[in-house]
Amino acid sequence: MDHDATLDLDARAYALDRAHVFHSWSAQGALDPVVIAGGSGTRVWDHAGREYLDFSSQLVNVNIGHQHPAVVQAIVEQAQQLTTISPPTAHLVRGEAARRIAAVAPDGMDKVFFTNGGADAVENAIRMARLHTGRDKVLSRYRSYHGNTGAAIVATGDWRRVPNEFARGHVHFFGPYLYRSEFWAETPEQECERALQHLRRMIEVEGPASIAAVLLESIPGTAGVLVPPPGYLAGVREVCDQHGIVLILDEVMAGFGRTGDWFAHTAHGVVPDLITFAKGVNSGYVPVGGVIISDAIAATFDERVFPGGLTYSGHPLAMASIVASIDAMTAEGIVENAATIGRDVLGPALQDLAERHPSVGEVRGVGVFWAIELVADPQTRAPLPAAAMGTVKAELVKRGLLPFIVDNRIHAVPPCVVTRDDVAEAVTIYDEVLSLVDPSL
Repeated sequence: MDHDATLDLDARAYALDRAHVFHSWSAQGALDPVVIAGGSGTRVWDHAGREYLDFSSQLVNVNIGHQHPAVVQAIVEQAQQLTTISPPTAHLVRGEAARRIAAVAPDGMDKVFFTNGGADAVENAIRMARLHTGRDKVLSRYRSYHGNTGAAIVATGDWRRVPNEFARGHVHFFGPYLYRSEFWAETPEQECERALQHLRRMIEVEGPASIAAVLLESIPGTAGVLVPPPGYLAGVREVCDQHGIVLILDEVMAGFGRTGDWFAHTAHGVVPDLITFAKGVNSGYVPVGGVIISDAIAATFDERVFPGGLTYSGHPLAMASIVASIDAMTAEGIVENAATIGRDVLGPALQDLAERHPSVGEVRGVGVFWAIELVADPQTRAPLPAAAMGTVKAELVKRGLLPFIVDNRIHAVPPCVVTRDDVAEAVTIYDEVLSLVDPSL
C-alpha cells in the first residue's frame, strides 16, 4: 500500500471517529484521538507506520503485550470450533479458564463467576456480600475507581461518582496516601495507624451490623498507584473479621502480573473473601471479568439461588483467551519479568527522574505499576495545572510515547513484557518532557 493510501486510511479512521463515535468521560467537541491500526508487544502504530511505545497498556490492561501470538491463536481456534454458548451449559474451555484462575488465587477460593468486565465484577461481588451477610452498606475509599455501572460507580471515590449517585448504601472513607496525608502523618507507620483508626471509627459510627462489605482496590490505580503502607491491608482484614464484614479486594487493574505478582494483595499477606478481576487476566483481547469467591461465600448459594447472571458470562472466546494468557504468562516468566523490571530498572530510573526534576513531587509504585506525581511547586506540593498536564501529554505523544495521564500524574504502566531497552527509551522521553515543565527554583 502506498504512502498516500495509508495516510488516507488514517484520515478516514479519524473522520469516522469524530463523526460517529461517542467517547467515554469526555466533552466530545475537544477530542483529538490518536489513530491506531496495529500493534505488537509494547508497540502500536498507525496506518502510515508511525510507531508509539505504549506506556499506558491502553487502559492499564494489555499486560501480556499487544497481539501475543498464542492468545490470538487460541481465540482463532475457539472461533472455528464454537463462538458462543449460554452460561448454563458446561463447556470445557470455561472450566479450564476457571481452574487456571483458581490455581493462582489464594487457597480456599475455588469458584469463579465470570462477567463481561471489571465494573460488573464489582457489581456482583457487592451483591454476593450483601446476600451472604444480610446487610446493606458498602464502605469504599475516596480516591478509588471501581467501574461505571450502578453500584460500582457509586462505590468509586472520585469525581465521576457525583453525577451518577443512584445506588443505595454506600459510604466512603479516606485510605492511606502519605504524600497528601489526610491524617497529618509524617511516616508510613503513622499513616497506616491513623488510616486504620479512621476506618475503625467509620465502621463504629455507621454501625458494624449494617455493613456488608469493605471494598478496596488492593493498590488504587487510576487514583494514583497508592501502594498501601505495610500493615494496612492486614489491619483492614482484622477489622473486617472482628465485625463479620466481607472484604472485597478489587484487583481489576492491579492483578495478573501488573505488580510483579499474580495479585497485588499477595505481597501484603492478606486473603480477601472476594476478588474482582478483569483487564490483565487476558489483556483485554476479548471483554471479560469476574469474581473469585471464597469457599464460605460460595457455599451460601449451594441451596439458595444466586440472583445474578449475564448472557455472555463465560463466553468461549474470552475463556480461550484466558487459558492462553495464563499459560503464556507462566511459561514465559512474564509475571517475574514485571517484578524484575520494576525492582531493577523502572523503579530506579523513575527515582532518578524525581531527584533531577523539581516538577516531580513523588514517584511510587511496584512492578510495572508506577505513578509520577507532578507539582508546580515542590514545597507546597501544589499539583501541576491541567494546562501544563495537557502540554505534557501532547509532548509525550509527539515524541512517540503513548502515556496514561490522570490529573497531575503520568502513570508509567507498560505491558509486563516490557524490556530494559523499552524503559530506557521511555525514561529518555519523560526526561525531555519534564524539562519543559520544571518550575524555576
